[in-house]
Amino acid sequence: MGNERKCGYAYADLRVGLAFRSPGRTITEADIVAFAGLTGDYSELHTSEVYAKASPFGRRVAHGMLGLAYAHGLMWPRTGELRETAVAFLGIEDWKFVGPIFVGDTIFVSYRIAELRDSKSRPTQAIATFDVEVENQDGKVVQRGRKVLLVSKVPLGGVEASKGSAPRA
Repeated sequence: MGNERKCGYAYADLRVGLAFRSPGRTITEADIVAFAGLTGDYSELHTSEVYAKASPFGRRVAHGMLGLAYAHGLMWPRTGELRETAVAFLGIEDWKFVGPIFVGDTIFVSYRIAELRDSKSRPTQAIATFDVEVENQDGKVVQRGRKVLLVSKVPLGGVEASKGSAPRA
């Protein structure tokens, strides 16, 4: 998979097959506790060492949705690759949780444009579908699926606006 690194792709730069890999993110005890608090999911598989030790995993695992959420953050927001084009996240297709994520694992996201088509209702926008794999530090895929993103064919005003004005002397 050819990994290309550029910040701020314009629509004209996008093409089917364009591949990316995120930086890594190590999952911590604090992440799991915070996610349990945020979601109310205090399942013992995530929060009890005693319970999890007797599980098929042999130790506590991160919430599957924690991995999905962090993977999303590692993709476009963290890299800035689609800062100039991303309009809205449209959905997830065929997402699978295929392996555990443990405390101390570092996850990476490999993703590539699988489909790119014009929006039928918005002539200045397009739909990009990404094949996504979340991998741990050993290269083992722990989650996979597709994410769909609405992208702009024209520069987004928010990008320029967020640059702010020049500092005053």
